[in-house]
Amino acid sequence: MALSDISRVEIEKAIEECDRLGREAFLKAYGFRPARRYLLVHEGGQYDSKAIVGAAHGFLPGERPLTPSTPGFSGGADHAARFLQRLGFDVVAEGPAADGPDQPDQPDHDELIHRITHLKVNRSANHRALYKPIALLWAMGRAHRGEPRLLPWTETEAALKLLLQRHGLRGERPRPDYPIASLHRDGVWELRDVTEPVTTAHGDARVKRWFDTNQPRGGLAEPVHELFRHSALTRLAVLDELVGTFFEGLDPTPLLTEVGLAGIDPAEPDTGSGRTPERWLLTAAEYERGCALVEEREARTHGRRGTGTTRRPIRSRTARFLVLSRSRGRCENPDCTGQPADVTDDDHPILEVDHVVDLTRGGRDHPSQMVALCPNCHAVKTRGRTREALREILLRVASERHADSGGGAAGPGPSR
Repeated sequence: MALSDISRVEIEKAIEECDRLGREAFLKAYGFRPARRYLLVHEGGQYDSKAIVGAAHGFLPGERPLTPSTPGFSGGADHAARFLQRLGFDVVAEGPAADGPDQPDQPDHDELIHRITHLKVNRSANHRALYKPIALLWAMGRAHRGEPRLLPWTETEAALKLLLQRHGLRGERPRPDYPIASLHRDGVWELRDVTEPVTTAHGDARVKRWFDTNQPRGGLAEPVHELFRHSALTRLAVLDELVGTFFEGLDPTPLLTEVGLAGIDPAEPDTGSGRTPERWLLTAAEYERGCALVEEREARTHGRRGTGTTRRPIRSRTARFLVLSRSRGRCENPDCTGQPADVTDDDHPILEVDHVVDLTRGGRDHPSQMVALCPNCHAVKTRGRTREALREILLRVASERHADSGGGAAGPGPSR
């Protein structure tokens, strides 16, 4: 991504397309939401600044539009809005700004994901501290179950103390005040009912004294909580990132089990939000956003293996979710002779997600090279006499289904 390559010509083409389609259809086509604050003003019309810049990138030769989840691409004053101003366009701010220096601002979806998946943590030469990941996973599990967003400090402190004692596998002290103060400064945690400015996460006695004195009521910032509450795609992407980044060489299963995230999966009913089996099917824009998250992580993990005894390739829960969603509950082998009519205990179809090209042979952990298969077709693909011919068919099908679902042409994959 290079915004600097975009000129007024591409911006004006995007504006023309918005005029032709209408604002609502334009935003839907590119997967953006209406701008909350910054609007581009051009020849008497107002346009969503981030969506216009994202669409304009697609008018560059050989480039695709930027999506809301493109890493590092935001609609804030320091990014899309400022870029448009540098090109000579007028940008106006609508609506209130953040309330005061100690209140976190209100980032959009991709900014939130970027903040959560790029946590700044204390680290030694060999590892990263688990304070903030443990706190986030605990809060994500609560959101997933539909529990209240804000809690008194005594309840937050007691719950996180236990988790840090049991799962602080790198010597973390049972001090919840450190990660909470830091997450507040990251803009993903809200602290209410305080009488003085929120402390930083530096120092020792001072941090503890601030929390003991103020006894804040707090929890995830509301937009973060809502993403974790209602978006399985977001939960899986964040879970992939936190586990893959911070728990290398460790077994996070006991922690994930305790916070209620061990079995988080599209095949598991989201009883907290009342989902039905169809509710996890994705729109084209959601599918594209999910692929962008997969590709960002794939660029860092392709070819890497876990450091445990099995040395298995690192796999993406998000990619699996996207494939199951894309399948609409049907085996993706065009020559399937009969998917089981039975369903799981959760009323989901009996399907298995398979890498057409094994990861151990250089395949990608990406929806463009993955398919959903019924148990019969999976067995044929794995050990049937016709498996090589079937793999060729499935590789083509995976690429076509990926493109049709909103992923566009499959990229070349990460360099190795």
